[in-house]
Amino acid sequence: MKQHFTMFAAYNAWANERLYEAARSVSPELYHADQGAFFGSLGGTLNHLVVTDRIWMRRFTGSGPLHTALDETAAEALDELALLRRVEDERIVAYVEGLSEADIAGKFTYRPITNPTEVTQPLGPALAHLFNHQTHHRGQATAILTRIAGRDACASLDLILFQRQSGMGLS
Repeated sequence: MKQHFTMFAAYNAWANERLYEAARSVSPELYHADQGAFFGSLGGTLNHLVVTDRIWMRRFTGSGPLHTALDETAAEALDELALLRRVEDERIVAYVEGLSEADIAGKFTYRPITNPTEVTQPLGPALAHLFNHQTHHRGQATAILTRIAGRDACASLDLILFQRQSGMGLS
């Protein structure tokens, strides 16, 4: 399982870099404009991903920024948010690389923001959620980019493309 999660941590960082590169082509007005997505705008969607990754990483590690709402704004400006995104992606990669198979199979306990009842579960499925959640909202962000800037606004984020380029997951 560790190899699987190591690949997803690297893929996550790769896909986020490509997404943020595409977002840089959008005007600040369109970046902040409500597009009818779960978190409104492209900026709201990208902020949600940084915030929720920080929430999960704090649950996993016991350290990191404290957020109390899923729609918090980590940074208004795209350049500042891109820096926070890169730092969080590096943190995720380092965390996953430091895990053992026993860690992944082990359990951890946390309190969800939306329902602060204590939850204990295996780490592996929670890591799968972290990466799946990223993919879900990156899909929304690319839909927003397509709506704003056209069909070719964002380079492909396909996992198989990452695997071919990196060699991860091919053996």
